[in-house]
Amino acid sequence: MKLNRTMILVAGAVLAQTAVSQNTAPKIGYSDTPIIPGQKWKVHDGERPQPNIVEPGKAFSDMAPAPSDAKVLFDGSDLSQWVGENGQPAGWKVRDGYMEVSRTGGIRTRDEFGDFQLHLEFASPEEVSGNSQGRGNSGVIIFGKFEIQVLDSYDNPTYPDGQAGSMYGQFPPRVNASRKPGQWQTYDIIFEAPQWDENNKLTKKANVTVIHNGVLLHHRQEFLGYVSHRNVPTYGKQSAPTGAIHLQDHGNPVRFRNIWIRSLDHYDK
Repeated sequence: MKLNRTMILVAGAVLAQTAVSQNTAPKIGYSDTPIIPGQKWKVHDGERPQPNIVEPGKAFSDMAPAPSDAKVLFDGSDLSQWVGENGQPAGWKVRDGYMEVSRTGGIRTRDEFGDFQLHLEFASPEEVSGNSQGRGNSGVIIFGKFEIQVLDSYDNPTYPDGQAGSMYGQFPPRVNASRKPGQWQTYDIIFEAPQWDENNKLTKKANVTVIHNGVLLHHRQEFLGYVSHRNVPTYGKQSAPTGAIHLQDHGNPVRFRNIWIRSLDHYDK
């Protein structure tokens, strides 16, 4: 077919736009980070396989009432159980039964906990803005050292050990069970704290079980160490047997609601 000048110009514009799109496509992950101990993948490796997508059920523990032995950390009315990271009053917005990250820094619980069962619900902004780690980013940081990532991972590729439900920088979730942006999602987290002996030798690593929207992501998976960005996780110096629960301010207006926690005792107590 003979091309006229107009067709040639249009074709050239399409090719140019395609080239620009390819050149400006967001880079996923990193290639200059160290290998994660015991794995073949680098920290935040963009080449690591993306977890399979699983469509979760319409409800699982959504708005589950707190059991009688639970401590309610947020009931939708106030932030009395939370403080800012430096101990100042928590500055997040509270309205319509939820609290929202408000660019005032992260918050943490007033109380500290050891082994526990935690329930919380979160929602990323309905209006999508950004991509990869810049979209609905927050985190549940246990003791300030062990992070379960909060992210909008619905149709949003990122490095797998940093997507929703990941043990950040260590293990991706087994699957991607994210709901659409703006929809409420549930985390049910069971955590066992690390233990040291009298000589400050680590005798038991921390481990976690995470259920996201009713789908199991991790089951008593050991943390390789304290959370770190772009570095190999290590345990460093001994931590206390208890710690606060932190919610991260990563610059995105993520919402949280219905947060409660149960301390876990041993059998026969």
